[in-house]
This record gives sequence, C-alpha cells and structure tokens, in this order.
Amino acid sequence: MPRTVREVVFVDGVRTPFGKAGPKGIYHETRADDLVIKCIRELLRRNPQLPPERVDDVAVAATTQIGDQGLTLGRTAALLAGLPKSVPGYSIDRMCAGALTAVTTTAGAVAFGAADIAIAGGVEHMGRHPMGEGVDPNPRFVAEKLVDESALFMGMTAENLHDRFPHLTRERADAYAVRSQEKAAKAYADARIQPDLVPVAVRRTGGEGEAGWGLATADEPMRPGTTVEGLAGLKTPFRPHGRVTAGNSAGLNDGATASVIAAEDVARELGLPVKMRLVSYAFAGVEPEVMGFGPVPSTEKALAKAGLTIGDMGLLEINEAFAVQVLAFLDHYGIADDDPRVNQYGGAIAYGHPLASSGVRLMTQLARQFEDHPHVRYGLTAMCVGFGMGATVVWENPHWEGEK
Repeated sequence: MPRTVREVVFVDGVRTPFGKAGPKGIYHETRADDLVIKCIRELLRRNPQLPPERVDDVAVAATTQIGDQGLTLGRTAALLAGLPKSVPGYSIDRMCAGALTAVTTTAGAVAFGAADIAIAGGVEHMGRHPMGEGVDPNPRFVAEKLVDESALFMGMTAENLHDRFPHLTRERADAYAVRSQEKAAKAYADARIQPDLVPVAVRRTGGEGEAGWGLATADEPMRPGTTVEGLAGLKTPFRPHGRVTAGNSAGLNDGATASVIAAEDVARELGLPVKMRLVSYAFAGVEPEVMGFGPVPSTEKALAKAGLTIGDMGLLEINEAFAVQVLAFLDHYGIADDDPRVNQYGGAIAYGHPLASSGVRLMTQLARQFEDHPHVRYGLTAMCVGFGMGATVVWENPHWEGEK
C-alpha cells in the first residue's frame, strides 16, 4: 500500500538561558534532566491546546550520556515533566547536532505517519559532564593514522581550519566575534530572544555571590562590550601563536532546549501555531581534523534534495562553535562576513553552545526571524559536528507573503 509523506512543521521551541560551565556558573547546582523538564513543561504551558496524551514520542539529545544526562533522557524527562506514562521517549547522540538530529529523526517519523506530534530537544551540562568525560577512543584511530590526533580536540580542529584557509585570519575571526556579540545584544534590546527563554530557579551553595536561591532569566556568557582590540590580546590556548581564542569561539556551557514537531494537518486541526515548515535535511562527513567544514557538504546535500540553491536562502542560522568555521562556510558560498542574512540575532559566540542542545536554539531564532521577514521564503539551520560531520535543515517560512 503506497504511503503519502506528510508535511512536517516546527510548532514551537523554547530553551533555558544558557549558563557558563563550572563552579561559578548559574547551573552548577542544577541537574541536567531538570533543565530538560523545565523546557517540556514550558512547551505544554505555552500550548494548552496540545493534549499531553497526543504527544507520540519524546527525543532528547545529550553528548555525554551518563549521570543526570543518562537513563534514556527522553523517557525519564517526559515522565518527570508530567506527560502521561503512555508517552514513550528515547535519547540521541550526534554530539553538537544532537537536538537538530532529535528534530529530524522525529520529523521522519511524523512524515512517515508513525507519529503525529513529538517533542524534540537536547541538553548539555558541561559543568557536570565535561566534553569527553568517560570516553575511551579506540587506539586504532591514532595508531593506524585513521585520523590526525588533533581530531580529538575541537579547538585544534579550528586551528587546522585556519591552516587550510590562511586567508581566514584571526583578525577576520575576531571581527566576526565582535559582530556576534553586538547582534546578540541588539536582539536582547529588541526583545527577540526573551520570549522563548524559560526562567529557571537555581540554587547556589558556593562560588561567587551569596548562597541561596535565584532565577536564571538571561544568557550568562554574553559580553556585549567586546571589542576587536580586546580580543586581540587574548591567548591562543590550542597552539602557540595560534588564531583560536576564547573570544572567537563558543565557551563551555550548560543549557537545554525543546521543541514541538508535528504533522501540519494535525497542528492546524488542534489550533497549534505553525512557525516553520520542514523542506529537507542532510548530514555529511568530512575529515575529522577539519570538522568545522562539515556544514558545507551537508548544506550542499540538503539544498540539492530541496531543489534549491544557497541564493534561495533568505536567512541563515549557522552555529558558531568557532568563528573560523562560520567564515569557512560563508567563504565557500561567496557570502560576505557581515552579510545581514546570517545569524541576525548573533550566535553561539555570544549565547554559548551547550553541545547537544544548540540545534533547537538555531531553530527558535530562525522561526522568530521568519515572523519578522514575511518576504523571505526559505532559510536554513546548520552546524558543524564533532569528529568530522555537518548537519543542515532547510525550512520554509509559513508567513511568506507569496502564500497569501
């Protein structure tokens, strides 16, 4: 019996404010799974027309799946968030593209008809679970020269990308980083970020400030007063006289995201918002030692599947793991470093990058921009992924004035 592929839509997305990892960070005393729970509850609160029992699956990503990020997070967080026991769940790991993959995986189920509605998101508490905790890379990778040893260290892969494209200088990376901070500050001033943030009650027992309870309502890593001159004096921790610094990279962060993905006909039947329509998606692999180049081939694949070109993309949300990685993408496609279509609200250099959660942050920001730009029909969300991968999703704007 032939099956019809259904239209899949992004209904809504939220996230916690992102925090700095470590004892001084806002979430030092907060469990990772509790951050996910807050996001799921907020989605249900914001969308009362969504009956909880209509959620068919919950997919939650984490890169380090141990401790409070283990135990099949999608299922346990769903139960703790108050979803009916009939709602199943599971966990996903595609490193930095975890939440993005949670969205595309559940979208595949919706398109196929195996689910009508799903919740997809991710979390990373890098303070509790530093990147690489508990891993045991097979010694063959290095012994048999399957990859360069630098592939195991993300900062070194960014230095390798600078080596490969020497015209992408530190000065260009620093200038890009300053623009990211400025755009993020403007997005906050224009109240384009706060509507999708979930306030989180946090407890402090030590570190800076007084012990007690507080409320996290804004992203902690942002540095709105950043200047090119200030960044120029920063150390290059991954290589002597290198080009990658704490100022032109995303930091180590804690945070969670979640979204509602649904069949378009079901969303409209229930009166749920339709913020974006999924057009295509693709993943691709590159040499692990230059993992930052990954979004280039994944975008080429996703655009080809959609029958579109980069020129059709009116808005681009590219995760800023490192400034050089975004610059390599823009350079490949002949897009200017300061093109206004790119990361209009700033990116991970300002907000932070809690690994597996970041994909849905890109989507919530793109969805807000679609509302502001009804003349734009298509946009994309793209990320580089650890160990040499890229991930891209192409979206259509349901507010596009050409549909009216």
